[in-house]
Amino acid sequence: MPDAMPEQKSTDDAMSLPMPSPIEIVDASDPRVAAFADIREKELTSREGLFVGETLVVLEAMLLKPDTLCAVLASHRMRDRAREMLAQAKCRAPLYTASEEVLEQLTGVQLHRGLLATARRAPFEAIDPAQWNPASPPRTVLVAEDITNIDNIGQLFRIAAAFAADAVLLSPICHDPLYRKSLRVSTGNALKVQALRATRWPEDLAMLRERFGLEIVATAIQSSVPIASIGEPARVAIVVGNEANGVSAEVRALANHIVRIPMAAGVDSLNVAVSAAITLDRLSRGARV
Repeated sequence: MPDAMPEQKSTDDAMSLPMPSPIEIVDASDPRVAAFADIREKELTSREGLFVGETLVVLEAMLLKPDTLCAVLASHRMRDRAREMLAQAKCRAPLYTASEEVLEQLTGVQLHRGLLATARRAPFEAIDPAQWNPASPPRTVLVAEDITNIDNIGQLFRIAAAFAADAVLLSPICHDPLYRKSLRVSTGNALKVQALRATRWPEDLAMLRERFGLEIVATAIQSSVPIASIGEPARVAIVVGNEANGVSAEVRALANHIVRIPMAAGVDSLNVAVSAAITLDRLSRGARV
C-alpha cells in the first residue's frame, strides 16, 4: 500500500495545476493563430518547422512530448476538454478558442472535430536509419516503398502500431506522415511508432538487414509464393510497395522471400494497407495480447 502513495501524489499534483485560460479569437486574421490558417489538403508545405494535428486522439499523442506543443485551437464545444488535457500534461502552450464561423474562415475547412494543435516538427521527424539505436534489436519493421497516398501513410502507421512493429522505414519519396490528414488517419500513431526515412534506396534497407539480422519479406503478386508457405522469421522487414507499381525490382532482388496473399478468382489485388495488415498479422514478432 505505501508503494502506491508517490504515484497518487503525482496525479494529484498534476490535477491541481491551474488550467490554462482559453483566449477568445474573434477575428480570423488575428496573427496569434496564423499558423492555423488555410489548412486545406492542397496546401502541403511545411509551416516553418511546425506541423498541425487534428482531433483529441492526435492531441493526446502530441502531448507525449508536451514541451514541443506551440498552440491549441479549439471550438467552443471542445474548449473545456482541450483545457483539461493541457493541464493533465502540464503543458503551458496557449489555448485559443473561437466560434465555428471564425474557425472556418481561418482554416478554410469545416472543422467537424473542433480541435487543432501545432507543434515543432523536429522531435517527431523520421530519423536516418543509420542513426537508429533501439534499446534492443528490432523484431518487426514495416517498410513502405514509395507510398504517396496520404491516407495510406496514415493507415500504415496505425497498422504498424496495432501489430507491434518496432519501426516504419520510409523510402525517400514516401509521403510525409506528419501531415494533418496522415496524422488523423493514423489516430496519432504516426507520432508514436518510430519512423525512419531512408536517404539511399534500397541501400538503407540492406544496411538494416545486415545490422539487425532481418529477413526481408516483400509482398507482390507476380513471381511469389503464398504467404502461408514460408516460416516465421525471428526478425523480419515486411515491404509493401507503391500503390500503382508495387515493390521495385531492386527491393525484390534483396528479399529473402516474395510472398502473396491468396485471393479468390477475379480479384487482382488488395489495398496496400490491407495487405500490410494481413502480412503483419502473419509475420509480426512483436508482443500482442
